[in-house]
Parts: sequence; structure tokens; C-alpha cells
Amino acid sequence: MADSLNGVFDVAAFLQSLAVRCVELLGVSAAGVLLADSQGELRLVASSGEHTWVLDLFALQQEQGPCLDCYRSGSAHTNIALGGLEATTVWPEFSTRARAAGYEMTQVLPLQQGDQMLGTLNLFQAKPRVLSPDEVALAQALADVAAIAIVQRRSLERSETERGQLQEALTSRVAIEQAKGVLAERWRCTVDDAFGALRRHARANRMRLAECARQVVAGELDTEGIRRP
Repeated sequence: MADSLNGVFDVAAFLQSLAVRCVELLGVSAAGVLLADSQGELRLVASSGEHTWVLDLFALQQEQGPCLDCYRSGSAHTNIALGGLEATTVWPEFSTRARAAGYEMTQVLPLQQGDQMLGTLNLFQAKPRVLSPDEVALAQALADVAAIAIVQRRSLERSETERGQLQEALTSRVAIEQAKGVLAERWRCTVDDAFGALRRHARANRMRLAECARQVVAGELDTEGIRRP
């Protein structure tokens, strides 16, 4: 979680490690992390194994399964018997394919930070063993760690983007001020009139104002082509 504040933090590798640790710590057969994309669709981002049948089960839950229900409700679904009434009635295709793959039970826990739902942690068990309350609590703790790391990383990336946008805005402002001064001096007019002419030229030629200003300052734009105020 602390590494999520590092500039070289790899979210995919972190979640892959989380899935493997879930198998080791909880004694389950397979684990996967599904995150919601910008359209709210669940996508598999990490799995403890790359077997085709495991990946198919995770992919199926974009349409049907406890992961989708967990994501929508924000509530965990634990100790689900895949041959039980709930699974066969509510998620018939999912339960059939999961049992065909050799799994008897599944657990799904939300990846949630505050009221922000990010995705789910899905566990599969080949043996019909009920996880104890302490094991369920551990699984949820691992999911919470993942959620915190993801939110921290997204916040950091957003902050870096905003800082970059701010720096770009400041740099653009400097170029515009310089161009106004160049044109005002050249035309013996006010800087306001120079700015108006510069802006009209940029619009007429479908240029960004900052780029137009930069070209004026760099001498790349023939100012004779700008209509004087």
C-alpha cells in the first residue's frame, strides 16, 4: 500500500501479487480481482492462475454471477455453495460452468473505499470448505488494502495531471504576454489592442492562442499576415 505512492508503482503487478497471496493465506484454489471500467463494466485485471477455465469464469461475471451482484450492492457474498439453491437459481450458467471447472464454493468481497465502489475480489474453492469468520475478515482486509492502494494511485495520477495542466496554463500565459508586448511595440499600439488582434488571428486560422503567441515570440509567424488593430 505504501508503494502506491511511489512514482513507479505498478498497479497490475500489485493486484497480481494480491491474488496469489489470497490463495496462499486463505487456502483457496483461485483468486481474481475485477475492476470496473469507465462504463461500470467489470474487467478482470489480475488472477492467481491463467488457466482458460478460470479466466472464462471471471469473464462470465461481466454478465452474470456473484461478482456483478456484489459490485452493484457493495455487499460481500461469502461461502456460496455453487451447487446450492441460491447459486443454481440466481446464477445458473455461472454455477454450472464453475462446477464443471472443478469448483465447489466461491467468495466475493467488495473493493470499496468510502462510498466509491471499485470492483471485487473473487475467490474459488475446489473443496466445499466454509471459510471461518476470521478468514472472511482477512479476505476483506486484503480487499480493503487493494482498494486503498488503487484510490491512492488514482489520486496521485490525477494530481500529477492537474499539476501538468497548471504548468501548461502558466507557460501559455507567459507566451501570450510576451507576444502581446512584441506586437504592441511593433505596431505602436496598446497591449489590449495587440491581444485582440492576436486572438482574432488565432481563431481565423484555427490555432490555439498559446501556440500562435509562441510562434510570434519565436519569429516563426509572419506578423504581416496578422490584421492590425
